[in-house]
Amino acid sequence: MAPLEPNSQRLKNRVRVLVVDDHPVVRKGLKSCLAKIDNLKIVGEAGDGREALCQARALLPDLILMDIDMPQMSGLAVTELLRQELPQIKILILSIHSQPDYVLRILQSGARGYVLKTTPVEELVRAIETVHGGGTYFSEDAARVALNQFVKGKEVKNGTVALTNREREVLVQIAEGLSNKEIASVLGVSTRTVETHRERIMNKLGIHNAAGLTKFAISRGLVSVGAKPPA
Repeated sequence: MAPLEPNSQRLKNRVRVLVVDDHPVVRKGLKSCLAKIDNLKIVGEAGDGREALCQARALLPDLILMDIDMPQMSGLAVTELLRQELPQIKILILSIHSQPDYVLRILQSGARGYVLKTTPVEELVRAIETVHGGGTYFSEDAARVALNQFVKGKEVKNGTVALTNREREVLVQIAEGLSNKEIASVLGVSTRTVETHRERIMNKLGIHNAAGLTKFAISRGLVSVGAKPPA
């Protein structure tokens, strides 16, 4: 078989990108801009967290451009689940938030980078290429916020440090409004296991109802402000 021509080789090695944002106009704009980049290929899009999870599982993209505030499930919750289930998928957060809590939560979620939505296309492409290549990329504003927090020596005492990774995952799902059965399905565990985690979370945080857990998770940036306490 004849070797691939340079152009064909570049097309073969294009980064397969999934675009996730709850605003159709933003998704359309991103796809339009990135479609012009030879080494990138948009393989799909999603408008909420659950759809993002389904699309990631079905399409297995190389990289996901992930918004934070979305219906159904926040981008950070999706990122944490994919880190466990499909760690080969690189995730680059694209958001409007630059507050310290969000930057540090992004670091904790397992995302490999974070750029603001105001970032020029050239920098966004550079971030995608860097993250896909195995590196990390944080926009200047986001990096400065995180660095300032560390320089000032401020620990993030957000009340979740006492929780295990699985307990934090369950807390996020509770705050997203999922039932014990739904959480068990998402995490691949038994309903009884979820019930045990829920009880431990409530005891550790001193919060004994789902509405309180949801408010707590929102206040700590674990889920988006659009999350609603279960009825």
